[in-house]
Amino acid sequence: MPKRTDIKRILIIGSGPIIIGQACEFDYSGSQACKALKEEGYEIVLVNSNPATIMTDPEMADRTYIEPLTPGTLEYIIKEERPDALLPTLGGQTGLNIAFALAKKGVLEKYKVELIGAKAEAIEKAESRELFKKAMENIGLKVPKSAIVHSVSQAEKVIKEIGFPVIIRPSFTLGGTGGGVAYNIEELREIVEMGLEMSLIHQVMLEESVIGWKEFELEVMRDFKDNVVIICSIENFDPMGVHTGDSITVAPAQTLSDKEYQRMRTAAQAIIREIGVETGGSNIQFAINPKNGDMVVIEMNPRVSRSSALASKATGYPIAKIAAKLAVGYTLDELPNDITKETKAAFEPTIDYVVVKIPRFTFEKFPECPDEITTSMRSVGETMAIGRTFKEALQKAIRGLEIGRFGFGADGKSPSDQEIILPKELIREKLVRPNSQRLFYIREAFKAGFTIEEIYNLTYIDPWFLYHLKEIFDKSEALKGKSLKEISEEEMRELKQMGFSDYQIAFLTGTTESEVREYRKSLGVNPTFKLIDTCAAEFEAYTPYYYSSWEVENESRVSKNRKVLIIGGGPNRIGQGIEFDYCCVHASLALRERGIESIMVNSNPETVSTDYDISTRLYFEPLTLEHILNIYEEENPEGVIVQFGGQTPLNLAVPLYKAGVKILGTSPENIDRAEDREKFDKLLEKLGLKRPKAGTAYSVDEAIKVAQKLGYPLLVRPSYVLGGRAMRIVYTEEELKSFIETAVKVNPEYPILIDKFLEDAIEIDVDAISDGEIVVVAGIMEHIEEAGIHSGDSACILPPLHIP
Repeated sequence: MPKRTDIKRILIIGSGPIIIGQACEFDYSGSQACKALKEEGYEIVLVNSNPATIMTDPEMADRTYIEPLTPGTLEYIIKEERPDALLPTLGGQTGLNIAFALAKKGVLEKYKVELIGAKAEAIEKAESRELFKKAMENIGLKVPKSAIVHSVSQAEKVIKEIGFPVIIRPSFTLGGTGGGVAYNIEELREIVEMGLEMSLIHQVMLEESVIGWKEFELEVMRDFKDNVVIICSIENFDPMGVHTGDSITVAPAQTLSDKEYQRMRTAAQAIIREIGVETGGSNIQFAINPKNGDMVVIEMNPRVSRSSALASKATGYPIAKIAAKLAVGYTLDELPNDITKETKAAFEPTIDYVVVKIPRFTFEKFPECPDEITTSMRSVGETMAIGRTFKEALQKAIRGLEIGRFGFGADGKSPSDQEIILPKELIREKLVRPNSQRLFYIREAFKAGFTIEEIYNLTYIDPWFLYHLKEIFDKSEALKGKSLKEISEEEMRELKQMGFSDYQIAFLTGTTESEVREYRKSLGVNPTFKLIDTCAAEFEAYTPYYYSSWEVENESRVSKNRKVLIIGGGPNRIGQGIEFDYCCVHASLALRERGIESIMVNSNPETVSTDYDISTRLYFEPLTLEHILNIYEEENPEGVIVQFGGQTPLNLAVPLYKAGVKILGTSPENIDRAEDREKFDKLLEKLGLKRPKAGTAYSVDEAIKVAQKLGYPLLVRPSYVLGGRAMRIVYTEEELKSFIETAVKVNPEYPILIDKFLEDAIEIDVDAISDGEIVVVAGIMEHIEEAGIHSGDSACILPPLHIP
């Protein structure tokens, strides 16, 4: 089918501000869709309220509205713009809910706007728990025993039949918002009340618990001709009971038999047809009972989702782009595969590597919030790693989290690394209740003598994964106490193929990372780079999208042209998110406009920067010194840009510089002068600029002396931290004492700055750009909250109103 010519103008709704469960993956999918539809000659009207997105750049759409995402605002824009069609499946739950509300209110019918991709009936059928359950029963698929309720009193009656524990799932919500697991009547009342409030249609489902079953996801695409393809299978490392956004996930699925996979595949095809998603992508979740193989359908997202972004980056198949083109009439067999240029989009991706995604949590920002993970999503970001084996991909993904870990233990950060064996009762507690550190407690369990069977009975994590973790643990234990020179070339290669970093090998052999690197290279053990090609090397790949491995054949195609390496921002976290990806993307595009090749390195599957057509070459790798140096040596660029990815690349600037890497832009010395509190204070003094009275300290005693000299209240700040981490206003000596211990732990090499806190002050942000001589002030923003509220948490206005 050729593209539709009866529609000219298409409205796309973005996903709005970044929230848990809805991050920059929708900027990625929205940007892809805008580009794909403009390429086909359609006029694009975009509505989004988040200015820190690539999709709100003026060139992305013909007209862009940065407005609140409410049905009222959208109705006004529809009235003004008169689009022919609305594509609702690219703006996450926000976009879907608004499109559904507009359809229900009759706005779309009134202005003759057609919903493309998914009709209102299909959206309702997938999102309403009651209708979805009936639809599954119609096609003979099992769902967990459940009941729909509209009040707490109804829930109290129904629970007598279902029993505890019970899963509570509100309709039309995102990331499990308002849901949870109830183990008793008090928890049931509390969660149901919250779920009803959160649900768009004031409806929640009480579902029998399948906690402990294995969870799987399939990414599915369908076109107008009823062709259905499976893009990717994803297996959750954590069993049911943990939201898929908070679970470690692995692609392709590792523990399914072929018979189970084919059954799931057939079910997914039947589901997308029954729900009525005419074109585009959907994410369907299943649970399998490990005891008897029983399969039930959990839920479906009739839209591009967080998992779609992961599947796109894992396979190289651009789901959002293809979904947009299918929505305007194309069929899968008409659309080319950009990577191979030979196959079509109807060709299901095949991958010959393993992809691991690990969620990033920031519980340290909220000490009052218990570190517990349930069916309601808590993670704020994620990192993805690619390896030839599960072990390699997992250890790379742990490094990519940027939490100071260098793999599955063996890095000096675990109690077991110091030969400390934790009490078995503590380990059991940490394994039974899912938490952000459970993966590392599995290592502590091995050290304490737990068997794989015991760990399985506590976690219900499939033994296949546990055996691989045990192999990593055993290898690290065997290496302890060996000298570096005792490691042969064969053993070194084996260690690297298991995902061990130079840092881990250095810790285990009592040497330094640089010594391990030098020795490894002398053995001839160097990384090679493999292409992501969607077809397991069956066809030649044309898009340069790489990951590292330790095999013999190197597939990277390095040119001798001018080139610059850009370090991305890594996983989203509080204080470092989509705005840094925006900067990296524009840096890459600017270099390419100048005829300079851009080499992008990043580990975040949600971002636009990790789209294969943004940079000249893309390396999907953890942002650590070892991985960056490997790529630098492979590519030999003119230099590295560290300013655009936030705190992550800034922290790498000095180590890279010491390793002989040329840092472009602001020099490492000047970065250090800005980031080190003591050096920055001296600079201000030299320039004769006013500042609050301040002092520096490296210990509690020094801090108390400074405090007595300055007087309270005080602002206490460590160096080289992100998003105000370990910063606080203190009013008494007791507060200072208890807090300073936390601050010193953040970075003991750098001083803590103690400022006299200015009460009732107005805080101002100035953004400026300089070529070394001329300085241009790009904007001055006034904070609405008083000084002492972090700039990332304060509302602000531009231009400022209260400064002369």
